[in-house]
Amino acid sequence: MVTTWTNWAGDESCTPARYLQPRSVAEVAAAVQEAAAAGRTVRVVGAGHSFSDLVCTDGLLLNLDHLSGIRHVDAAAGLITVGAGTRLYDLNSALASAGLALANLGDIDRQSIAGATATATHGTGRLLGNLATQIEAVDLVLADGSSLSCTDADPEVLSAARVSLGALGVATGYRLRVVPAFALHAQIRTMASAELTARLDELVDGNDHFEFFFFPHADTALTKRNNRTDEPLRPPGESAQRVVEFLENRVVEAASRIGRRFPARIPTLNRAVTRLMTSGDYVDESYKVFASRRSVRFTEMEMAVPRAACADVLAAIQHTIRTRGFEVNFPIEVRFVAADEKAFLSPSYGRETAYLAVHMYRGMAWRPYFRAVQDIALAHGGRPHWGKRHLLAADQLADRYPAWDRFQAVRARLDPRGVFTNEHVRRVLGPVADVGSG
Repeated sequence: MVTTWTNWAGDESCTPARYLQPRSVAEVAAAVQEAAAAGRTVRVVGAGHSFSDLVCTDGLLLNLDHLSGIRHVDAAAGLITVGAGTRLYDLNSALASAGLALANLGDIDRQSIAGATATATHGTGRLLGNLATQIEAVDLVLADGSSLSCTDADPEVLSAARVSLGALGVATGYRLRVVPAFALHAQIRTMASAELTARLDELVDGNDHFEFFFFPHADTALTKRNNRTDEPLRPPGESAQRVVEFLENRVVEAASRIGRRFPARIPTLNRAVTRLMTSGDYVDESYKVFASRRSVRFTEMEMAVPRAACADVLAAIQHTIRTRGFEVNFPIEVRFVAADEKAFLSPSYGRETAYLAVHMYRGMAWRPYFRAVQDIALAHGGRPHWGKRHLLAADQLADRYPAWDRFQAVRARLDPRGVFTNEHVRRVLGPVADVGSG
């Protein structure tokens, strides 16, 4: 039976020669070995939340949903072992039951732990790294069917495996560092854009987790401040939660559809949506505060720039939208993460980082807008989020990553035949063993 795979956004798809859902590491190994012998490429899909053709293949596509769940908990050491196909929302609730949590999360919890970490998915918090920094070990199945446990016994391999784009092998399990469960005090406020820019360092430095969203053509931003607290839990009421979800999904969906049909109305629509944004103040378990429910379909690009460049990049994006007349009816999202040297391909490698995410509603032309934003970010040292769209190739990326050649050396060592190299990987990482390109 022919299976066509489509990503969450609905704008990337492929028809692999084989689509398998193995139930054990042994079945993964046998499938990979057979595909390699037949000259087929091998890619792995999680929840399909990457916006690019990252997992597309006409070879073997593996789904690891059956390799999921927590396998071992060492609460005293703050470590867990978990299957690669585990969805973040399942992991979060299981950890909470054990009195544990991940130290940081993104605002989407639909991804698998493998997909989220392999692309350097992140949350926000200037003292906290992306999700891959919480990895202590990765179990891989290599192209010959053998298994490799990537640990700090070989730090080069572990640093490559944390953020790998699936280009080294099939990750089947992870050992993750976790922390005792904690609560967050969430404060959601609107703020004039000029005030936000003037107070940006204060807001980032003064909160455990700070992020903000603003719609082009409007002069008000929505800020989110999440801070650890020992206060009693007081989660948002059911009615309040329904209102928030209605505004974030139904209203945005309706405004986006109108804007797609009548682009000239987008500035007015954006200002109207901004006026509907509401404040909030509640205390809840960390994973419930971090995650948001998203039902509006869109495509996205996210660029990582040095934190010090954030305000300039943001101003340049706003100016470009106005002067070039881009029809943008989705907010720009801005988050902050700590410098990272645990993963060679981390976009925050070696520097405190601001992430700026731009979106385009489904069915609307995204390429000109994304290219313009990409050019602005590149002029300030930008690097792309590996799970989002970008328009860069390996020869444009190599010099932006100080440890690029170290990753490529590990890649050449673990997958010398390029079994895990599809068109996307070849485009963004180049051919295997092209170590001298950086």
